[in-house]
Amino acid sequence: MTVPVRSRAPVAPPAGPVRPSPRAVAVPAADGTPAVPRHDVVVLALAGVVALDLSIPAQLFAERYPTPYRVTVCAAEPGEVMTSGGFAVRVAGGLTALAGADTVVVPGFWPPGEPPQSAVLDALRAAYERGCRVVSICTGAFALAAAGILDGRSATTHWRQAELLARLYPQVRVDRDALYVDEGQVMTSAGVAAGIDLCLHIIRSDLGAAVANGIARDIVAAPYRTGGQSQYVERSVPAEQGESLAETRAWVLGQLHRPLTVADLARHARLSERTLTRRFVAETGVTPMRWVLTARLDLARELLERGDLGIEQVAGRCGFGTPGSLRMHFRRVLGTSPRDYRKAFSRAG
Repeated sequence: MTVPVRSRAPVAPPAGPVRPSPRAVAVPAADGTPAVPRHDVVVLALAGVVALDLSIPAQLFAERYPTPYRVTVCAAEPGEVMTSGGFAVRVAGGLTALAGADTVVVPGFWPPGEPPQSAVLDALRAAYERGCRVVSICTGAFALAAAGILDGRSATTHWRQAELLARLYPQVRVDRDALYVDEGQVMTSAGVAAGIDLCLHIIRSDLGAAVANGIARDIVAAPYRTGGQSQYVERSVPAEQGESLAETRAWVLGQLHRPLTVADLARHARLSERTLTRRFVAETGVTPMRWVLTARLDLARELLERGDLGIEQVAGRCGFGTPGSLRMHFRRVLGTSPRDYRKAFSRAG
């Protein structure tokens, strides 16, 4: 299926300075009342909004915290907005709310491949062009891309939709692994929980680590997460691939504890190394040794999640040889360490 490419006129950069963050003006008073003029955060609920994404900025920028933020939720038109979960939320404000926003947050919506109506895109462009900070959570990046705000920028979205974003909007440099991307005036996050990371990052940038950490503790979230979306992507060794090398791939999965070479795989498949490599790429999309490395990492992830083996034992069972080799490949591919991965995903935790 061919996905059409969206084309638009480029969006001009802001004519004036970007609105200053609250931290640039002052800090909250000791008694908990803001010592600066309020900072208006407007959350734009599009049709098909993801309810969890919608709740994240509303919760983290809530007025009950000692911050200068004031949150307003708006929609294309006041009234009921159907969520992706099949229930409606009532929204009092319309697009005029964006005119007074210091920060606009666009939560994820479904389906992301259908751009919002032109009035929404015009309002987003107008907010951006006057210097408003523009933020997206999950597939909300598709709305910013449709408005032209992401042209020439790095951006991220949910890993399942990253390829679609790149195909629809080739002017956008899609970072498929980042939890969030901060480009100053424009910020984007990956799926769902990464929206929490981005909102905490904004609060930390605006008001300092102490305020962000306090809010993180209140919502029982990590103040700062390392790594990228690769940690959360489903196991990357497909169960069903091409048939001609299926037996060899199954054999490899039982041999991950020992060193393996292309020659070993070719010998098992009774093929030349060149033919094996060509067929492997055709059937799996990657080279034989890349596939083996991915299989080793997948096994390591499973063993770490069980939580009953030491790092040295995991490295040995997965064929990495040493804990240092395991750590190096984990960091390079998954963006985190085996120890931190275990803390985040251990079934025993």
